[in-house]
Order: sequence, then C-alpha cells, then structure tokens
Amino acid sequence: MDTRVPQLADHLLLIERELHVLGWWSAESPAQEDLASQEPFCVDTLDFDQWLQWIFLPRMKHIIEQGHPLPAVSGIQQMAEMVYADRPGQVAGLLQLLGAFDRLISGASE
Repeated sequence: MDTRVPQLADHLLLIERELHVLGWWSAESPAQEDLASQEPFCVDTLDFDQWLQWIFLPRMKHIIEQGHPLPAVSGIQQMAEMVYADRPGQVAGLLQLLGAFDRLISGASE
C-alpha cells in the first residue's frame, strides 16, 4: 500500500470539515448534467466548492478505498487561489489544506 494513503485520507476529511466550517457544504446534490461536465473542475456548471464536495472528494475517496493508483500531481490549491482571489483571508485554512494535499500527491515533503 502507498504510504501516503493514510495521510491523504486524513486530508480529505479535513477538507470536508473545512467546507462545513465555511458553510459551503450542501445536503442537496447538483443536477446530474451539472456533475457530468467535461470542463476541468466543472467550471461551466459548478462553483469550486461544489466541485470539491461532489466530484473531488468522492473521486479521491473511491481511489483510496479501491486501492487504485494515486494521481501523480495535483494543482487544486492553485485553482482555489484563482477562484478565491478576492477573499484569501476567508479561505486561508482551505488553501492550506489543499496545498498540503497537492504536496502529498506529488510526494513532496510537508
């Protein structure tokens, strides 16, 4: 088993918790056609926090639970920094968690 898996699983839970703290966790799923977007990060159909909740977190949890190979790289923090450029203070915790996730995926040291 990849030694990063436990840390990545913990980070997914921390990202989920931070979305709750920010009040961005939704009990209602977006429409299936919105979730099926072919654009990166579903930028044409979902807000970034929706993408995190409904695409990224479930996909990464599935990869980890099924023992599939982990992605080689991740640029989620960079995308989040662009999306939330107008409110960096509000999302500082989320950006930190996404950056840590990116470093773990790439195999870089914390």
